[in-house]
Amino acid sequence: MNPAPLSIFDAHLHIIDERFPLVANAGYLPPQFTADAYRAAVAPLGVCGGAIVSGSFQALDQSYLRDALDRLGATFVGVTQLPRNAEDAEIRDLDRCGVRAVRFNLRRGGSEGIEALEEMAERVHALVGWDAEFYADARELGDLVPRLRALPQIVIDHLGLSAEGLPTVLELVAAGAKVKATGFGRIAFDVPAALRAIADTDPHALLFGTDLPSTRAPRPFAATDVALVVNALGEERARLALYDNAVALYRPRELAAG
Repeated sequence: MNPAPLSIFDAHLHIIDERFPLVANAGYLPPQFTADAYRAAVAPLGVCGGAIVSGSFQALDQSYLRDALDRLGATFVGVTQLPRNAEDAEIRDLDRCGVRAVRFNLRRGGSEGIEALEEMAERVHALVGWDAEFYADARELGDLVPRLRALPQIVIDHLGLSAEGLPTVLELVAAGAKVKATGFGRIAFDVPAALRAIADTDPHALLFGTDLPSTRAPRPFAATDVALVVNALGEERARLALYDNAVALYRPRELAAG
């Protein structure tokens, strides 16, 4: 099919600005990718908002995220990483700045145990309504499914990263989890089939994102990834994945789900 242009809320992007602290992860430091570079990269796509996600290389720094939210504006939200001892006042202030989620990086060196993650996920949801996002290979989450299902709202990054993990992803989706339709260049399995399986389980679960600048991905984001989503899902369900689902979840200061 020839997909019609659709509105896009980019549910997963990174801003890397060397004016702010960066921490090497396994010896890796990403190249700079500023807010201006991001705007130029997505201009042909008609992106109207998005979620700026803190990466492993940004550790617990909030200064870059505050600056990026200010530069990109009120249609963008933040997904941050927080220490266990973050104060309620800081969390509320970040929420006022547009932060809408806390992220746990289990794939690249998360140091906290599951009890600490549960405590933080429940705390931020009760305090400001944030979701909890997990960067992990879903095939390694099987034993944690009962505990993840019990959390108020979770999001799994990059389709769960593995074919072996897809049954776990679908089990979590059936319990209310959201899934990032992102990082297709990181995934060595049938992406269209995975998208359809998730949308068949819950059409409101998928959140499309560019994953720009695609740090460490074997293949970076390409504009054809948008057409892949539309072709896999059809226009009605693609509209949910590309825009409505993420806007409903993240509640940007501007924009509304259609």
